[in-house]
Amino acid sequence: MVSMSEAGAGAAEAGRRSRTPSAELERELLSAAEEVLVREGPGGLTVRAVATEAGIAPMGVYNRFGGKDGLMDALLIRGFDRLRATIEGGREPDMLARLINCGLRYRRFGLDNPHFYSIMFEEVRPHPHEHEDNEVATHARAAFGALVRNVELASAAGVIAAPDPVEAAQQVWSAVHGAVALELKGLILTPDPAATYAAYLDTIIRGLAPR
Repeated sequence: MVSMSEAGAGAAEAGRRSRTPSAELERELLSAAEEVLVREGPGGLTVRAVATEAGIAPMGVYNRFGGKDGLMDALLIRGFDRLRATIEGGREPDMLARLINCGLRYRRFGLDNPHFYSIMFEEVRPHPHEHEDNEVATHARAAFGALVRNVELASAAGVIAAPDPVEAAQQVWSAVHGAVALELKGLILTPDPAATYAAYLDTIIRGLAPR
């Protein structure tokens, strides 16, 4: 039996849905979820918390995303899309400078979005790359593909030697991800983490230089 309070919440939700286009409601819920994620961390990301932040009944979250897992997937997609845009963001004519700046922007993304970085790479969930038909995996691969493209451009320009751009991109990503993860944990022991990262990135790129 549905209680009066539940019926009232359902009616309020129906009224909200009738006034708000579906795509707009989804954006509002994702923005609310991001607010909760930033404020409370991954542990505070619940359907009820997001619904409260958005000012709707929890059923609205279930209707749009199917529950917490669907909401988390939507946030992961948003995070990987932002990372892809960050990696693609450079338009430097010098391909070596573009590749180096790509690495610098990757660090900036991690430091500016630590909670996104956490759910994308550190939370205990099946990794999106393990599910080839998963929509999250598609967006994650697109972000990695942007790095591969920068490696291809640098290789074509002759500023690095990368006969297998995917392999080279994986090596670069593994290296910079490790450095950023350490910095986010407060484990960089040098006085200037930015300078240390820049020097580390230079070491990586020099390792790819043509022999």
